[in-house]
Amino acid sequence: MFEFFSIEQYHAQLQEGSITCLQAVEHYLQRIKTTRHLNAFIEVYADEALQKAKQLDQKRKGGEPLRKLHGVVIGLKDVICYKDHKVSASSNILKNFTSLYSATAVERLLAEEVIIIGNCNCDEFAMGSTNENSSYGRVLNALDETRVPGGSSGGSAVAVQAGLCMISLGSDTGGSVRQPAGFCGITGFKPTYGRISRYGLIAYASSFEQIGILGNNIHDIALVLEVMAGSDEYDSTVSQKEVPQYSSQPAVNKKYRFAYFDQALNHPSLDPEIAAAIKKRIEQLIKEGHEVKAVEFELLDYLVPAYYVLTTAEASSNLSRYDAVKYGYRSPEPNLELMELYKQSRSTGFGKEVKRRIMLGTFVLSTGYYDAYFTRAQKVRKLLTDKTQLIFNDFDFIILPTSPTTAMKAGEKKSDPTRIYLADIYTVWANLVGIPAVSLPLFKHSNGMPFGLQVMATRFDELSLLQVSGMLLSHS
Repeated sequence: MFEFFSIEQYHAQLQEGSITCLQAVEHYLQRIKTTRHLNAFIEVYADEALQKAKQLDQKRKGGEPLRKLHGVVIGLKDVICYKDHKVSASSNILKNFTSLYSATAVERLLAEEVIIIGNCNCDEFAMGSTNENSSYGRVLNALDETRVPGGSSGGSAVAVQAGLCMISLGSDTGGSVRQPAGFCGITGFKPTYGRISRYGLIAYASSFEQIGILGNNIHDIALVLEVMAGSDEYDSTVSQKEVPQYSSQPAVNKKYRFAYFDQALNHPSLDPEIAAAIKKRIEQLIKEGHEVKAVEFELLDYLVPAYYVLTTAEASSNLSRYDAVKYGYRSPEPNLELMELYKQSRSTGFGKEVKRRIMLGTFVLSTGYYDAYFTRAQKVRKLLTDKTQLIFNDFDFIILPTSPTTAMKAGEKKSDPTRIYLADIYTVWANLVGIPAVSLPLFKHSNGMPFGLQVMATRFDELSLLQVSGMLLSHS
């Protein structure tokens, strides 16, 4: 029976002939079939994946060397374009839309011989923290099906959690990779803004979002990041910095400097058990010889308001392109005037949460409110950026909870969106200032659910973040 532990071990099995790519794909297709009720995948590319696996097996028999991701089975969040495949952002307004091109990240993965097994369910247009806002229905947490998997990359997280693929891609605008990783007990990695091209990623809030990686193994995440990262002529916001060989860097045995915030670990929203576990881990780090100090951070309660003002403003602009004229859903009502066609199509095509954020974003950008909300939020963002740089002048990493609670029950907070927004308090900071962050599956709550430790590094220092992640996981 096939079992996956790491890409390195999988490649060793392929080379010794104890497993084939075809057998691996057949295993995952069977797993997907038996767990279909989890609703992690929207569409499964079964025939295509099997055909690709056979081709790779033949190439290997011909003596060709293995590419970096040869035969690695991957799931894509339904906001990442894959040529000639449907991409809908889990929204009715894009249902049955077929992508005309592949995202740069996808092209680079395909060049290294991955097998894409399907596209994963998510909150509509990546707007949500529970994966209950999808037009395809909610995703179930495989550890407790009465609970949410987190969002918006809930399908991608469950695909890894339930063993339906080896690695999955998500997108992270305010924690949408890290929070579901924490809820599902896996690792979720968000790179620096601009580290991976956003070309082919359906836009929600363009100055915040990054393609992120979900997996069970930090070395696998490093390898996938290495393949996808780098400059791209199709994305003016991507970094031109050289990409380190993340996967080939040896573990570093050194003492690190960690910062944490008393205001965060003693915040009234934080579950006491989560706070206690992280404080205990801090004590352990100190005993191991690392420097761990509390840092004053007076801006904590400004994070969520600033984030939602700015992201909804960008969403209002980005989603204006879905007008029922160029592509996507169009109201079937006959003889509508142009403005009425827009209204009918967008009112029906967009879900409740997306409409809420579009309206909020339109409001904060409107005459008379622009300076009161949008301009002030931009000033907070600048203060946060400056404060973050000062912290990293003295420390290597910042540690925080990933989420204030473990995975909540399905429907528990759906009637009160503000409570869901406030649950993003620990993750949105990394997106506001563009730094890399990871959620590590280090803890388990007395309710049986996992929760993560979030670690952040300064911009473009993914290498150190991956190395310290490996250390923290090995000591857990």
